[in-house]
Amino acid sequence: MIRSGKFGDKSILLIDREPKTRNDRTWCFWEQRPGFFEEIVYRKWERISFRSEAFDSALHITPYVYKMIRGSDFYDYCFSAIKTQPNIEVVYATVNNWWVTHNGIELVLDDKTYLLESAIVFNSIYEPSISRNDIRLLQHFKGWVIASPRPAFNPREATMMDFRVHQRYGTTFTYVLPLSPTEALVEYTLFTKELLKPAQYDEELRSYISAYLGLTDYEVKEEEFGVIPMTNQRFHFSSRDKQATWQIGTAGGQTKASSGYTFQFIQKQSEQIVNCLVAGRPLHSIPATPSRFRFYDNTLLHILYHDQLPGKKIFTDLFRKNDAGRVFRFLDNESTLADEVKIISSLPTWPFLKAAVNQI
Repeated sequence: MIRSGKFGDKSILLIDREPKTRNDRTWCFWEQRPGFFEEIVYRKWERISFRSEAFDSALHITPYVYKMIRGSDFYDYCFSAIKTQPNIEVVYATVNNWWVTHNGIELVLDDKTYLLESAIVFNSIYEPSISRNDIRLLQHFKGWVIASPRPAFNPREATMMDFRVHQRYGTTFTYVLPLSPTEALVEYTLFTKELLKPAQYDEELRSYISAYLGLTDYEVKEEEFGVIPMTNQRFHFSSRDKQATWQIGTAGGQTKASSGYTFQFIQKQSEQIVNCLVAGRPLHSIPATPSRFRFYDNTLLHILYHDQLPGKKIFTDLFRKNDAGRVFRFLDNESTLADEVKIISSLPTWPFLKAAVNQI
């Protein structure tokens, strides 16, 4: 909205629970060209690796580039721009509730009620569904930025998925993002129904770094932890009154159910919203994601949730039998039907057919 230059005459209120002051997360994604946040891309790679016992290969991903943005850089960049805008007010408080009245929107912050007249609300507070029919897995991860006393990493290649770790808890992999020959972010990631105990993440990270990176004398410089919902819950862009409140981010269905990828989907939705507001088009005109992608996601989610096929085998087949570009298009919901036929034919037929019938 700031970069468009079209909202200087609007009063904008940004509400968050607390200030963003720590490097508490890392976003990774792929793009074919410089993106909206290109200025703060911390590292980028033109080659990635996929590792498992059945398939171990470096993948050239042209025309894509795999990119990394650090949370602290993202917050600094955004809030530096926000501070230059006198029409934007930032408030740190807990949003307890809001509702639409004939006078506007009443908003409850820290038990105090405020009236917003002629307002539009964009809400990114995710509320899990309580429907018994919904499937809900958690993608949870802990990462360490480690420093080695000697060169131990190839800065030109990122490990996107390493499935050589044990699968006792469920679908589990590690990824390694080299920051220099002596530093890397090592992230232990799981798709499971429940979280691990805090000490278990540390134990698995130590085990991986020792067994697969061959390091024991390293320093842990930073830590991060996150949880992303992977669910077949139905999300709706319009909310409550269908005119004044709109759901964005994970709350608006921008987390891909089968992979947990979110960052780029949020950027696409944000661009669509701003383009509509600038052009004076109704937000209802923003097209929904084609329903076939929800069908694909829910089918895979069903298989993972019911342990009908190991996630390790699914992702190994996906990358072993398809070029990385096709996989990236599929994960971005930008694949063609021809891409999807090749993707589907590369996966075990019977388990996916049974899961697909269940979704129908």
